[in-house]
This record gives sequence, structure tokens and C-alpha cells, in this order.
Amino acid sequence: MIPPSGLCVGLDLDRDKLPAPYRGQPDDMQRFAVDVIDAVRPYAACFKINVAFYEKYGHVGIDALYAVREHCTTSYVILDAKRGDIGNTSAAYATAGFADLRADAITVAPYMGRDSVEPFLAWEAKMVYILGLTSNPGSQDFQRLDVGGMPLYERVMRTSLTWQRSADVGFVVGATSPKELAHVRGLFPEVPFLIPGIGTQGGDAAQTLEANGNGPAVFNVSRGLLYIDDSAACIDSIAAEARRLSSLLTSR
Repeated sequence: MIPPSGLCVGLDLDRDKLPAPYRGQPDDMQRFAVDVIDAVRPYAACFKINVAFYEKYGHVGIDALYAVREHCTTSYVILDAKRGDIGNTSAAYATAGFADLRADAITVAPYMGRDSVEPFLAWEAKMVYILGLTSNPGSQDFQRLDVGGMPLYERVMRTSLTWQRSADVGFVVGATSPKELAHVRGLFPEVPFLIPGIGTQGGDAAQTLEANGNGPAVFNVSRGLLYIDDSAACIDSIAAEARRLSSLLTSR
């Protein structure tokens, strides 16, 4: 199931960066996330939950993960887990993400090959975002290597579209280089993209929207939205910024 295009709100909680009214409070992560979700729900095409930001806090974080997922209720939820392992391990990851946490979509690392991704693709009415061209500096190490006359990331993306599947398939493509984003969108005009990197990572919302053209996409903003205001008015500020971003990113 493909999400509607528009703003993706990343619920990547860092307890050290929570606004002042929430820091040191009982259930600080849940309280902040619940207030954010309620404030931005009218403007968010979907929510993205990066599990690492919850797992780092042990059982406290895991409890928060489930509470946050529950509060998303029927909103579209992407589980940003970047899973990918041998078949039976990936099958376990897929069950955890799709059945237990009831995610609508999950991010997957494809570099162990077809059998490491197949267990995710076997789920009907789900979305699998395969890492395509990421925006981190280390993407230079492998993703852009020439493989038979094309960069490795393109070979990965083209090959993954040939795999048998019941789920829908999309790609993670970073926003920090509009020129590269436009190139990848030209290669795959109809494939849904998950585009992170707007805001704190350096991606510009207007340039990213232009580079993506008319292709289906959700544009993730996490730190650049969650931590823009440390005052008692932080939730109002977050809601106003989400409204602004939503208006911009759904203008096509």
C-alpha cells in the first residue's frame, strides 16, 4: 500500500534534544511524541519511526516505541529499520515489523541480495522501501561504483524491480543532492520514493520537490521539525512548521 505523497514526519526521538518542557519528565519520549503526533496529524502524509532511536534506551525506549506506534492509530506508518539478512532472519524481521508493530512500510538494505529481501516482499498490501541512493558521505564507498557501465545503486534498483513480490516497492533516495535525485527520478518516474534529508541534513524542501518532479514521494523531516523550539510553545511551533512544509511539499 503506497502512502499519499507529501510530508513524512520522522519521529526520531533523542531524549537529550527534547524541548525543555519535556526533559526529565516521566515518560518524556511518549509525552513529546504524542503531542507532536496530535499537532501535525492534519499535515502529515505519514509518520516514520526509526527504531534505533528507541532501541538505544533499552526497555524504556521499547515501551516508548510501542506507545508511539499505538498513538499513530490509523495514520500511515513507515518503520525505518533498514533490515536485511539471511532468509529466516529477514522473515523474523518482517513479522516483527509488519505483524507486531503493524507498520505499513519498512526500509530494507538490499546488499545481501534477493533472498534477504524476499521475506519482506511476500507481505501483501505492504510497502518495502529499498535503500537506493543515500545521502550520507559513505555512500561514495560503494553505491556509485561502476558495475557493467552503470553505478551500483542503479543496478541494485533495477534488479530489485524484477523480484517477485506481493508488496509494493519503493526506493530511499536522499534529498541532499537535487541533481542526483532528479537523475534517479528520471530513471524511475513511477516508483514511489522515500526522500530523507530535508532540513538538518542540508536538503532544501523547494529544490527537493522540484528535483522529484511529479513522481510519487514522501519527504521526511525529523530533526528539522522536532527540535525547532525549546520553549513552552514548542508544539505550536512544530505544528506551524509542519503546516508550512506540508503546503510546500504537496503543491504539485
